[in-house]
Amino acid sequence: MNGWIVTLGERFIAFVRYTGGVSVLFARTLFWIFVPPLKRRQVLDQMVKIGIDGLPIVFLTSMFTGMVLALQAAYQMQKMSATLYIASLVALSITRELGPVLTALVIAGRTGASITAELGTMKVTEQIDALETLATNPIKYLVTPRFIALFFMLPILTIYSDIIGIFGGYIIGVFKLNIPHNLYMNITWNALKLKDIMTGIIKSFAFAMIICTIACYEGMRVEGGAEGVGGATTKSVVTSFILIIAADCFFTALFYFGFSF
Repeated sequence: MNGWIVTLGERFIAFVRYTGGVSVLFARTLFWIFVPPLKRRQVLDQMVKIGIDGLPIVFLTSMFTGMVLALQAAYQMQKMSATLYIASLVALSITRELGPVLTALVIAGRTGASITAELGTMKVTEQIDALETLATNPIKYLVTPRFIALFFMLPILTIYSDIIGIFGGYIIGVFKLNIPHNLYMNITWNALKLKDIMTGIIKSFAFAMIICTIACYEGMRVEGGAEGVGGATTKSVVTSFILIIAADCFFTALFYFGFSF
């Protein structure tokens, strides 16, 4: 019994330390963002890596998600002679949930892992210590460009994902289920409201902060050489996934049960 209590206490303390460390890094990042000068070149480079280079994987994920969603919905909708409602179902599902969440998960697995591996390698090779020796703040130099780039690029990728996902549903609806083009488009636009689109975009801002903060925190506290980098990368991706799903649940409850706009 005593051993179980000790283990529980140690895990709770570790959780509090982890939460505190992430919170401190997040606060320091926000502070250094507004301290000049801003490394515009580094921010643009990170935007290219996160946004432009991420377009193909987001395209494939969103396209197949929209197509599969339309096919699965058609299986039941055809039994109720409600095939036309597939257009609104796909549009709302993509913009409210699947677009922002799947895009965030893809970017967390791709970009988040990359950030952790880069910073982790710099940590174990003492490059971060060298920056401090040269009177360069590591958060200002390494974290803030990635944070700014991810903060602005993830919402753009989410909008892109929404468009591609709806197009995937359109392909199935029009060419497989024989729904007229004009009718499918009219049902889609009539179903979408500003609230649905803005909900996904607002979520993506929160997801971007989660991904970058967790990835940078894990990368900057790596220990143990190459094995430590691998473990930190895995932990970064898993933690980001969990927090993204939890944040999605929170924002969904907030938007649809707390208030409306």
